[in-house]
Amino acid sequence: MIAPMQVSVGKPVTFSGYAEDYGKQIVSVQFSLDNGANWTTYDVSDSTDDLWVHWTFSYTPERPGFYRLLVRSVNDAGAASPLADVAEFTAA
Repeated sequence: MIAPMQVSVGKPVTFSGYAEDYGKQIVSVQFSLDNGANWTTYDVSDSTDDLWVHWTFSYTPERPGFYRLLVRSVNDAGAASPLADVAEFTAA
């Protein structure tokens, strides 16, 4: 989990990190802002199985409130990370 942070409504906030699956190729990184009900997928199939994948995700909160971003990776066998990384933030 990434430490909670305070952000401003109407201003973009960018998260970044790395994904790796220890010998399997990462083909996509997925992001969810609705606790995993829906995932936005970003293709990274040009990666290789011996490299970490650097990802970034930008979001502009339109309303004040608490937000929870889930991030997971998917490997070339179609398996998603068993546990998503979590970033929590409050927009004011």
